[in-house]
Amino acid sequence: MSKRRNSSQNDTPSSKRVKPAEEEEEEEGDENVDDSGMDDPLLSTQLLSASDVVSDAGIVESITLKNFMCHSLLGPFSFGSNVNFMVGNNGSGKSAILTALIVALGGNAQATNRGMALKSFVKEGESSADVSITIRNKGRDAYKPEVYGSSITIDMRISHDGMRTYKLKSKTGQVVTNKKDELLCILDNFNIQVNNPVSILTQEMSKYFLHSKGEGDKYRFFMKATQLEQMREDFVHIKSAKSITEDKVEQHCEILKDLKRKYLEKEDCYKSLGSIDEMHTKLEELQKQMAWALVLEMEKELEPLKEKIGADKNSTKKYDEKVEECRLKIEEAEKRYMQTQEQLEKITQQVQELQPKCVELKAEAHRRNALLKSSELTVHRCRATLRDLEKDKVQLSTRINDLKLSISQTSGAESQARMEQMQQIQTELENLKHHVPTLAQQIDQYQHACNRAKEEKAKMRREHDCLLKSMTANTRTLQTLESSRSNRLRRFGEHVPSLLNAIQEAHRRGQFRHVPRGPLGYLISLKDPEHALAVELCLKSHLQAFTCDNYEDERVLQGLMAKAFQSGRRPGIITSAFLPQVHDTRRRGVNHPDYPSVLQALDIEDPVVANCLIDQRGIESILLIKNRTEARRVMQGRSPPQNCSQAFSKDGDQIFPNRSYAADQTRANYLSGDVEEEIRHLQKELENQRGQVSRFNQQLGKMDDDIKQNESLLRRAHAEHRNAKDKLTKLQLELTDLQNVEEPQSEDLSPLEEDLQDIVSKITSKLAENEEAKVQMADLKASYDKADREYNQHKDQINTINEEVDSIKDELSKTDQEVLKCKHHKKHYDEKRAAHLSNIQTQENNLNSKEGALQTSIAKATGICAERLEVRRTARSLDSEINRLKVKISTQQEQQGDREEVVRQYQEALKNYKNMTQQMKNLNSFIKSLDNVMNRRLQVYAELRRFLSARCKYYFDSMLAQRGYTGSMTFDHKNETLSISVQPGSGNKADLSDMRSLSGGERSFSTVCFVLSLWAITEAPFRCLDEFDVYMDMVNRRISMDMMLKVAAGQLYRQFIFLTPQNMGSLPVSKIIRILRLKDPDRGQNAALGPANHENQ
Repeated sequence: MSKRRNSSQNDTPSSKRVKPAEEEEEEEGDENVDDSGMDDPLLSTQLLSASDVVSDAGIVESITLKNFMCHSLLGPFSFGSNVNFMVGNNGSGKSAILTALIVALGGNAQATNRGMALKSFVKEGESSADVSITIRNKGRDAYKPEVYGSSITIDMRISHDGMRTYKLKSKTGQVVTNKKDELLCILDNFNIQVNNPVSILTQEMSKYFLHSKGEGDKYRFFMKATQLEQMREDFVHIKSAKSITEDKVEQHCEILKDLKRKYLEKEDCYKSLGSIDEMHTKLEELQKQMAWALVLEMEKELEPLKEKIGADKNSTKKYDEKVEECRLKIEEAEKRYMQTQEQLEKITQQVQELQPKCVELKAEAHRRNALLKSSELTVHRCRATLRDLEKDKVQLSTRINDLKLSISQTSGAESQARMEQMQQIQTELENLKHHVPTLAQQIDQYQHACNRAKEEKAKMRREHDCLLKSMTANTRTLQTLESSRSNRLRRFGEHVPSLLNAIQEAHRRGQFRHVPRGPLGYLISLKDPEHALAVELCLKSHLQAFTCDNYEDERVLQGLMAKAFQSGRRPGIITSAFLPQVHDTRRRGVNHPDYPSVLQALDIEDPVVANCLIDQRGIESILLIKNRTEARRVMQGRSPPQNCSQAFSKDGDQIFPNRSYAADQTRANYLSGDVEEEIRHLQKELENQRGQVSRFNQQLGKMDDDIKQNESLLRRAHAEHRNAKDKLTKLQLELTDLQNVEEPQSEDLSPLEEDLQDIVSKITSKLAENEEAKVQMADLKASYDKADREYNQHKDQINTINEEVDSIKDELSKTDQEVLKCKHHKKHYDEKRAAHLSNIQTQENNLNSKEGALQTSIAKATGICAERLEVRRTARSLDSEINRLKVKISTQQEQQGDREEVVRQYQEALKNYKNMTQQMKNLNSFIKSLDNVMNRRLQVYAELRRFLSARCKYYFDSMLAQRGYTGSMTFDHKNETLSISVQPGSGNKADLSDMRSLSGGERSFSTVCFVLSLWAITEAPFRCLDEFDVYMDMVNRRISMDMMLKVAAGQLYRQFIFLTPQNMGSLPVSKIIRILRLKDPDRGQNAALGPANHENQ
């Protein structure tokens, strides 16, 4: 049952190990003995005499809880070696400490009756809970003392999701392991049973036991406490294993019979072996003839092959002539291409040289136009000044004449009235002089606002037209994408699906030698969707093209296209022989470490499509480089990639080693992968464009209103300006008249006459200035016309050159296509010539191989028969006779068996039979030994159960007698029941009653007696009781306490931990008793924090 020795209540302290002085001094500092004592002198004497004894290994030295259940921090609690009382009110953490002890030592959550899962023990709001337990590791039962030292610390952490992890530390704090298997070994070594209610009795288990009315429950409690239940389960497992072994023995008996029968059959075959030497001799003779017959047939096969190789070598000249002709055409086409390219570069250089001169001429024309406008303004001002001077001259002459007539008619009163009127007119003149410049400034502002608004309106109108064109194009694209939603072929044309159906129907009717492939863009797919626009601009019209194997198929396809495409542009047709494998482009293709070629970027399943694009577009020599700047750096650097003719950027820009062209479209129409995404994008873009059109219309309407308003204000300002100037002139005339009337003296006429002369001289000067300004304006007009003509001539020259550039570009494109076509033809004949030479080489290799095979065959024949035989029979007839002879030999061997095989099978059958016989003997011996062992152990189990039952009855009666109670325990092992009867006080045993009729205190006392009796017959390094006295009165509690302390005094190698809410101040004075008082819980914080939440006494 246990690796520990039994210790009874009657063991004397003198038989125990004495604690060393050092340990005694250490514990003296930690313990504070309670001053109060008990009245039992015998108990006090036993406790005092036990103070020099230490407990055995496996006891709990300390425990610490962090974020466990509702407590942030409990401990550290240092336990005594023998008796420990944990005293505290409800909620102070007693049961939490017991629960932590069970869980940290490997117990499950259900065993604590405090939660259904481990995660329920983590304090709310925290991520984990930690428990640290230190166990003593001293004495002869110490576990690996050289590793752990005198104590073992078990650190357990429970995460918020219920995961439990361990760290096992030595005395020095070093982590030894984190495996739970090591913990189980430690618990087994110390015989710690956390799930045994006798070792750890929780509140719930105690209440259940107290209120349990079933005798079966008490019996199971007894069996579990004494580990008899575990022994019984082991016996059941052994019986099950024995039953399985017996079944296997029965199966092996049948196998043994089969092996014996097989062994006897092989033994008969071994004894009946015969000889077939004569047939083997005849077979060897036929095989010699067969060897030389094969040599003769192989020599006959070589003659026609040699003749065929000679004929094919003579026809090689035809292919050489075709290849040379194509090479000359390519050189001529490339020469024309280079000439056209040089011409284009020369004209482009000419345009670039003319462009700065054109800009200079344009600027000069604008400058001279500005001078002309300024001169015209000067002439206009001179004319206006002359008109004003003429008016002043007329007015001044009239004034002089009027003054001369009115000198004698003026009176003093009239003079005063004229003075007042002159002052009023002078005031109005001052106001008008300020108002006229303000009106002129307003006119300039209104004019400037009108001009700016008209320019913005024109610019917005141009943007509006561009937006409408873009909307029309996007609408057409959207319609195409929507129609291709159900059929991707519609991207390549509305009539393409019907054309493909017609092609399939024509192929079924046998009109095509090979089915045409197309559209080519439908038969390729992109590995990287970002290359869609670049590949589409690279392949251009080839995406919609079809390819045919021969010109007959092309003619049939042209007829089908004429029916399908009755109007509009038809797809192109490329005629080229279909090959079953893709061209080998390793020598002439570009292979860049960072950027793929178009061929590498495409996923093409059909070799015909791949070969067509290689021949027509050279996709193996075109790179795809996403970044345009990087593409220019790679292509136009000092050393462009080998075999690379051009490159395309992600945005569709085409970059050559010496030039580059920008893309003319921004989105891929045929190769975009996600149709729905494209449709959503176009719909969103169209919606945005409609919103922009609406905003444009609103802004245009608003600008029209602003222009009308500004023009209205401009007209009003002009009218006000004219009226103000007219009024100013009128008032000036009136003022002049009044001044002339007001000063009628003759001596005042001379200033007026002087003014008149001055005006006349000014008129003369202005006339001369006006004539000079006219001459200057005419010169500037002629200069401007000349500069404008030069600018227009230069511009027309550039436009003419640009038109010539366009025609040269078209010619360059045609020449490029011609070069590609010639290269394709040359490649075609190169491949045919290479195929022809390869065929010759293959035939020569075949000839060499056959000649080698002939020599090998001759060597083999010589090895079989050194002298060449003249064979008249064919190899087939010889082979037939050889096969018949082999069948005959094989038949006899099947009847009699091959000698070696028969011997091998006989030895193998004998060995298997002997091995199985030995296995059967071993299994039967094992079963017999197992029966003997089981019978002996079952007898011992029954005797042990009877012995433990008797000891339990004895100790139970002894415990009851200390209170003056009588009782009995009746074990029914057959029905697995335990009946306990107790009679309080001194009564007749006939009056014994069941525990259910007792009071709560009496029942609790009886339960304590039962538990103490189980303590006496079981082994454990420590025992825990939680609120054992909760239902006892004071008398029963005191007696129970005396009994437990006596038991503890008699078992000094054991540790006892009692949890109670009662005050333990009446305990006797002893160093083996330690009282841990837990502070009352802080209901606002659920538990007190820190080590100050308990007191040691």
